Amino acid sequence: MMESGSVIKNAEKTTTSELSANDGKELSKLSVLIDSIKHGIHHIRHPRTKLPEYDLELHGPLVEFEIPEGFREVERYWVNEPYSFISILERGNIYQYYVAEPMLTLYEKDILERVYDDLQDILSLGGVTTTRDKEIVLMENALTLFNRYHASLEMPSTFRILYYLKRNYLGHDRINSLMLDPNIEDISCDGINVPVFMYHNKYRNIKTNISFAEEKLNSLVIKLCQKSGKHISIGEPMVDATLPDGSRLQATLGTEITTRGSSFTIRKFRGDPITPIDLINFNTCNVEMMAYFWLAIENGDCAIFAGGTASGKTSLLNAVSLFIPPLSKVVSIEDTRELTLHHDNWIAGVTRKPLNINAIGEISMYDLLRSALRQRPEYILVGEVRGEEALTLFQAISTGHATYSTMHAGDVQTVINRLDSPPLNVPHVMLQSLDILSIQVQTIVDNKRVRRTHSLVEFTGIDTKTGFIRINELYRWDPLIDSYVRNGDSYTLNKVMTARGWDRKRLSDELNQRERVLQYLCEKDMRDYVRISLVVQAYDANPENVLEAVENDTLEIMIGQNL
Repeated sequence: MMESGSVIKNAEKTTTSELSANDGKELSKLSVLIDSIKHGIHHIRHPRTKLPEYDLELHGPLVEFEIPEGFREVERYWVNEPYSFISILERGNIYQYYVAEPMLTLYEKDILERVYDDLQDILSLGGVTTTRDKEIVLMENALTLFNRYHASLEMPSTFRILYYLKRNYLGHDRINSLMLDPNIEDISCDGINVPVFMYHNKYRNIKTNISFAEEKLNSLVIKLCQKSGKHISIGEPMVDATLPDGSRLQATLGTEITTRGSSFTIRKFRGDPITPIDLINFNTCNVEMMAYFWLAIENGDCAIFAGGTASGKTSLLNAVSLFIPPLSKVVSIEDTRELTLHHDNWIAGVTRKPLNINAIGEISMYDLLRSALRQRPEYILVGEVRGEEALTLFQAISTGHATYSTMHAGDVQTVINRLDSPPLNVPHVMLQSLDILSIQVQTIVDNKRVRRTHSLVEFTGIDTKTGFIRINELYRWDPLIDSYVRNGDSYTLNKVMTARGWDRKRLSDELNQRERVLQYLCEKDMRDYVRISLVVQAYDANPENVLEAVENDTLEIMIGQNL
């Protein structure tokens, strides 16, 4: 290697002294050979392990897409620029979701398969540590392999191959673009060679251009479970898990319990949770209702959020939990992590499946709730009550703990019937301990699927003559005008007024002040959960300062200083 410079110099000397002007062709060939030798020596001495940013103007687009015949493109948007975008196609008033990714040549496919296999050996032998970025390690090793293969790849080819390596190693394989799309709520694969379906915020249930052969589908299901830290096999072919980004995964393997083959459903997790301001903007609640929740939760009143599947129960629970006073001790209990609080004094509990077929090592909701009561919490959040933990939950309410939970039920009477009946078995007399019940619905408004608070009711006790639960319906959604109607006085707020020694005017002022703050946050689009939490904390510490900042239009500056 050290003699390479002299070899080139001697070759150049030979060309200049011995070749005549008539030997132009030979000179050209020899020049190409010399350039090739120089290029090879440079790559050996300086292997390429880093790449510049991709230049679309210089190298051209990485994705080429033609609208299929018979379809009309309704919308197109990037989810991973410049590698993949989404095209919404329409034919016969039926929409299709098309994922457009880079197309590989046969040579690029061959290089990709070879690099993919070799990387498995390299990465399994070490080199990936928790202190190094996995994407950087992957890219460096891939580029080293390119150099070792002496692969003559243009810049677009290199980026296309690296895209698929990152997608398959670090992402979620062919559904990676779906996971990156913020408009998607659910992803569902129903079996072998069946198109993947999903729920889109704008187009609702929609079919994609993605499907899986049996081997690929089995491999993806196993991979998703491994990413979640769970094991799936023919012996245990069904798994409920949480993906690293917080999304909920339900998966089955093989054809024994799902006859069309392996399946999976992913309920996507919002990295930026829905907040009270979002719910006001979505008209899931109005400002007055949200101010009511703020004051009620601040004073430790208990609530259950009920509704059907995907009606927004957990979203509302998570949003109003931001009103919990900042220094209060909070314990949350869930099957899979969905709640996100900007709260320091918070224990987040998650259940655990049995470690073997004898149910050894199982930690249930009931176990976690019973344990939580020994942790002296001021606020308890339970993801969903569906079993024996319901009785413990109401015992906690009766002993003065502020508790909040969700359950599946479509109306007030169904909630009471479920709580009264097995397997929940809450004694009827204990139901009066609950303060607030919110019924959520998913419905259609202006041909769009939306979520609304159908009714907000308060439990006021038990009728001594009939034994029925007395309720006070405070708000009800009117579908004709898509607005909320208040029906009467609040029993819960009257209790707050009495407990705090306020008069009617002071109670009204407190609600109005909170409404002003919430309305200001809506107008300024201050909707992220960190800012909302900081506003609640600031208001809890000094409401006069917050109201003054609202009046002077300096609240955003004041909160920004604490970020």
